[in-house]
Amino acid sequence: MTARLGTSARRYAEAAFDIATRDGAVEMWRGQLEQARAALSDERVSGVLANAGIPLDERQELVTRLFADALDPHVLNLIQLLLRRGRIELLPRVVDEFVRLDNARRGIVTAEVTSAAALTPREVDELTARLQARTGGRVQLTFREDPSLLGGLTVRVGDRLIDGSVRGRLARLRNQLLATAR
Repeated sequence: MTARLGTSARRYAEAAFDIATRDGAVEMWRGQLEQARAALSDERVSGVLANAGIPLDERQELVTRLFADALDPHVLNLIQLLLRRGRIELLPRVVDEFVRLDNARRGIVTAEVTSAAALTPREVDELTARLQARTGGRVQLTFREDPSLLGGLTVRVGDRLIDGSVRGRLARLRNQLLATAR
């Protein structure tokens, strides 16, 4: 089910990105989609919009009242389309996909860094420089802390995982020792 939702979100995002690119309005679309996602993160609003017990025309009117003055008509139309198709819960994923497409267009690679403790600014700079050299593009980092790593860090770039954690090194060492013991 999750893969299907991701595929659907990707299709909506690609269509929106095509329109935004055609119109030379990618930045505007990106900003307004992020604004809409923030507004719909309010559980009361998203709950009303996702409630099939409320007539569709009332939910569409709510979207129009919320966004008519704030959003371009094309962006508003995408949100209304998601609402009509009963897919409004996809909006955050659509925005994520749109941002990913825009980042790819701009040559920005995103990487998720997980470390046992917060990195110092110098460590962040060094990691950024290494990843930029490795990927050949600009790198945008997001950070998470996970004390179970014991030390070191992991970096996920797309579908690639670079494991430099102590936990990962210990697991590899264990596997090597078991393999040679056989």
